[in-house]
Amino acid sequence: MSAEHPLVERLLTLARQHLGADVAWVSRIADGQQTILSTSGDAAAMHIEGGSVADAAGSYCVRVQAGLLPPVVTDARRDLVTRDLEITGRWGIGSYAGVPWRTPDGGSSGMLCCVSRRAAPELRDAALTYLAVIAGMLGDVLAGATPAPDEREGQVRGLLTGDSLRMVFQPAVRLSDGFPAAVEALARFDSAAFPTPDRAFAAAARFGLGVELEHLAVRRALARLPELGADTMMCVNLSAEALLDGRVQETLLAHADRHIGLELTEHTPVTDYLAVISVTERLRAAGVRIVVDDAGAGYASLNHILQLKPDIIKLDVGLVRGIDSDAARQALARSLVVFAGDIDAALVAEGIETPAELAMLRRLGVGYGQGFLLARPAALRAALASPVLRG
Repeated sequence: MSAEHPLVERLLTLARQHLGADVAWVSRIADGQQTILSTSGDAAAMHIEGGSVADAAGSYCVRVQAGLLPPVVTDARRDLVTRDLEITGRWGIGSYAGVPWRTPDGGSSGMLCCVSRRAAPELRDAALTYLAVIAGMLGDVLAGATPAPDEREGQVRGLLTGDSLRMVFQPAVRLSDGFPAAVEALARFDSAAFPTPDRAFAAAARFGLGVELEHLAVRRALARLPELGADTMMCVNLSAEALLDGRVQETLLAHADRHIGLELTEHTPVTDYLAVISVTERLRAAGVRIVVDDAGAGYASLNHILQLKPDIIKLDVGLVRGIDSDAARQALARSLVVFAGDIDAALVAEGIETPAELAMLRRLGVGYGQGFLLARPAALRAALASPVLRG
């Protein structure tokens, strides 16, 4: 099926409009080349041409695929990785979000990307969930065979009954000495139909199976608790919808004495804070620590902190990136260090990628950190090996 198929154009327009981007495109990456298959928006103004072929090595997309660049860049001109890239200036990229797509048979793959000329501090990981759904449909359309709904549901149910779901773990380390004080459990799927976790969870939610898949991931993670030392906590991620499920609560309570943390994700918004607070207080009383992430990212994360009164606060990656050279970021982080201390919460910096960022966070008094500089997600044994702090 041609990439100029009307459905491809419609899907790209939906992605662009949802993120408020100037341009969206879908590209195929093969043999070191990136081909722009189709675009939506004012692509000409950003010098992005449908049908153009370029060396993929210089692109954002390949860096995202290789784990060298996060899938969301809120300010490309200030980001330490992207600000000096030739393509940032040539295309005038101010912000970027991208997710991979793949045909059902795995025979072809590439990236779905949205870019704007302006910085977009409002971009959050929740945008990736939406893009992942669009990318899944694009992969089906570009293959020329969109699975029937019952076939897609069968693929999701296969995740619940098969062995494709596995857990990897990324440590959060004590910045003073590199000791892995906690590991965050992250789901991965060995399935050609769902090459990224976002796509798997988004598809499960479409068929009313999202809570079941989240619950399965939590059970798989908590089964590894006996392998942890007494001083290392395991954090699991749950949406508010899954947290309010009685079966999920009982699973957490059954392990509450084993040093675990609960981090609320943004798979679904919190629509009933009173209900969520009731559950988190019950879990906290049993020994579960409550984690809130994205601190410093905006009102939503601040509201989470004020409502849930977390035991652990995670600094947003957008605040951490470039903090070594940004006085405003330093001032905000410094205030959050004081705030966390006042409410007796631990503070974890997410997304540490450079020695300079690490050095500044230590100087500001942040106690714990997580990021590719310290350790990537890995099998549990590797995650528990004390990372070597650099810089």
